[in-house]
Amino acid sequence: MFFPYKDDNPRILFPFVTYTIIGINSLVFIYQYFILPPESLDHIISTYALTPAAPSVITVFTSMFMHGGLMHIIFNMWFLWIFGDNIESVLGHKRYVLFYLICGMGAALAQIQVNTGSQIPMVGASGAIAGVLGAYLIRFPRATVHVLVILIIFITFIRVPAMVVIGIWFLSNLTAGLGTLGVEETGGTAWFAHLGGFVSGVVLNQVFKKIRIE
Repeated sequence: MFFPYKDDNPRILFPFVTYTIIGINSLVFIYQYFILPPESLDHIISTYALTPAAPSVITVFTSMFMHGGLMHIIFNMWFLWIFGDNIESVLGHKRYVLFYLICGMGAALAQIQVNTGSQIPMVGASGAIAGVLGAYLIRFPRATVHVLVILIIFITFIRVPAMVVIGIWFLSNLTAGLGTLGVEETGGTAWFAHLGGFVSGVVLNQVFKKIRIE
């Protein structure tokens, strides 16, 4: 197991958009699991999560701000915390908002294409954050990332280039995703949403270099 916990890449702009996204996701999670009556949770999921067999424009966006459990939101928000600030700095606040949302859309469309008939609701910011990782890989491949490594009883801390951390992340998602092809109604992780978001981030990084939004 490896877990990145910080990078040494200085930011230029204060990442208030990244922090706002983290805040919204956290508040929605608290509402889902600590304020909302348990009997109402299924209704909220069925209404605002994205179901590939019956997608809508609204659920494509609302599903980006919902999570399926504590570890799900912790891992997502931590990755956004580490990598989001630098992408916000190079894109600027307004372009970063569009970038994040479009990556989330790309993630949703990828999962819909692969699991067109799935009735399993999909939630999570993973796809949009995967887009951030894709852009980070292109912009800062050699940035140093600090990683916690756990191998059975062996625990250590190492520093590696971002291309290694994100490359391992991408390959593990690609391998897991390919393993689900042809399997009907696979639950758990939406691997192709991750891959779709990542590819969207790589492509949009190039597109947004040519677009200025004041």
